[in-house]
Amino acid sequence: MSFGRLERTQGPQPMSDINMTPLVDVMLVLVVIFILTAPLMASSIRLDLPRAEGTAAGAPAKALTLVVDRTGQAFLDDQPLAQAALAERLQRIGATAPDTEVQLRADAAVPYGRIVEVMGAAHAAGLQRIGFVAEPQPAPGAPKTP
Repeated sequence: MSFGRLERTQGPQPMSDINMTPLVDVMLVLVVIFILTAPLMASSIRLDLPRAEGTAAGAPAKALTLVVDRTGQAFLDDQPLAQAALAERLQRIGATAPDTEVQLRADAAVPYGRIVEVMGAAHAAGLQRIGFVAEPQPAPGAPKTP
């Protein structure tokens, strides 16, 4: 019997490189989240919307955002317009796509007469579908948001 040297196999070597796959996966998920949420935060006009029960969420396929701020200034897709320019723009939109819904977002402090003027311009342009956007009524016992 000969007693020779038994060769030992070396165990796994420590890994000195960083595994980038999980980092890339997380970054791709964050990019997708930002891409999806960026259009929702596009409006830079600050409004104090009135609160109402039964507000619907979601937007129809063809929607036009019409905003009236606290001072009574009208914005069509975040572009400020005078009343005459607003009526002319709505006429063009009504002529090309009369089934477009106008989503009216008005500050709670805007006088009712100004809202009627804006609605009248939309109606005269042939846009019959007008939706009023409001904040949902908070649930009883829910903390109030500013």
